[in-house]
Amino acid sequence: MEFLRPTSWSEALAAKAAHPEAVPLAGGTDVMVQLNFDHLRPAHLLDLGRVAELGTHERDGAQVRIGASVPYTTLIEELRDDLPALALAAHTVASPQIRNRGSVGGNLGTASPAGDAHPALLAAGAEVEAESVRGRRRIPIDDFYTGVKRNALAPDELIRAVRVDRATGPQQFAKVGTRNAMVIAVCAFSLALHPDRRTVRTGIGSAAPTPVRAEAAEDFLTAVLDEHRCWETGRPPPPSAAARFAQLCAEACRPIDDVRGTADYRRHAIAVLARRTLHWTWTSYGERARSTEGAA
Repeated sequence: MEFLRPTSWSEALAAKAAHPEAVPLAGGTDVMVQLNFDHLRPAHLLDLGRVAELGTHERDGAQVRIGASVPYTTLIEELRDDLPALALAAHTVASPQIRNRGSVGGNLGTASPAGDAHPALLAAGAEVEAESVRGRRRIPIDDFYTGVKRNALAPDELIRAVRVDRATGPQQFAKVGTRNAMVIAVCAFSLALHPDRRTVRTGIGSAAPTPVRAEAAEDFLTAVLDEHRCWETGRPPPPSAAARFAQLCAEACRPIDDVRGTADYRRHAIAVLARRTLHWTWTSYGERARSTEGAA
């Protein structure tokens, strides 16, 4: 195994072009586990730890641009107001040591359906900034996951950054695990309200071959919120609508039975998480709406 260690982004792209099979190594929280258990033996490891620009983030107008190596700790400490669901998801990742090393870019590169960042990225409508020596492109998050632990990157591409719209409304993330910490999700769910567009978006993790959205549930809830003028008044959707939303979220799942949970349990848990996150986000939105109305 050859260890490649570029010191600049241009060197990293050149190395990936020369060795398309090279496995990128950033925080290493997934790759090192696979190496230790002998599940992975690449001919080349591409260490990105010395590429400084991958560890930076910036606010770019209505978006936040997060370098591929920005650790989860930074999301929690510095970006919780801009990206609340992603910060909540980062809080649930493993231990403090892992949160200091692991990154959203690494989560995307691995593309595990159980990755904690994926539901929040789907709910926020993120974009993945990919680059090779051939040029740079942005991949909508909806198009990024192509199969179990597979993504839309070309063999010579690397993830440079993730672009996420700054939140315009409440967001939530919740997951179910077999214990309270240091656990892979049995299932996870994220919900983001987008009052500027009068829409909602969801993200589901560990309940299908890839992270997915519950698009039928989103369309249903969006129509209910408009019909009942919930955006204007801040009043919550009817309980029957909340129940139907939860059911549609469960129907969007394609889970399996494994050592962490059964398929039936995952569907049930996603429905519960959908109702809870809807209650939490809409309670927050309603308080803001009434506060704004009172100030006027």
